[in-house]
Amino acid sequence: MIQADALRLARGLMDSHGLTGWQVGLDRAVRRAGATHFTARRITLSKHLVELYSAEQVHDVVLHEIAHALVGAEAGHGPRWRREVARIGGTPRRTTEPDAPRVPPAWVGTCPGGHTFGRYRRPRATYICRSCPAHRGKHPVITWTRSDGGA
Repeated sequence: MIQADALRLARGLMDSHGLTGWQVGLDRAVRRAGATHFTARRITLSKHLVELYSAEQVHDVVLHEIAHALVGAEAGHGPRWRREVARIGGTPRRTTEPDAPRVPPAWVGTCPGGHTFGRYRRPRATYICRSCPAHRGKHPVITWTRSDGGA
């Protein structure tokens, strides 16, 4: 979905559910689709995931965050929040579907055995591959390279 369309959709849904004093914006998150910032009275959507998601997926994320705003921070993803998100037409679950699009990691690690690992930030520490058998008591070191598709 186009970012501007997602923001218009979110603003319209927020207004229709009484969140006229709240702001909507985009953030740089790559692992979560949306967030509710209670003290700032602001709902943000991941600019990366919005572009990968369908209009229906973005709609559900916005309703998820609106439900958080309506019930308050203390409700978390508990029964009160689940009732509210269902009442306003969203899906009462904590996360998106397992098959939802994901932002590819910016860094890909490979061990000599061919195992691969993804990270969104450049790893600073030395990582070893526990999937490979140890040779002389040591596991092989993972080599990290910047991928082209990362955020």
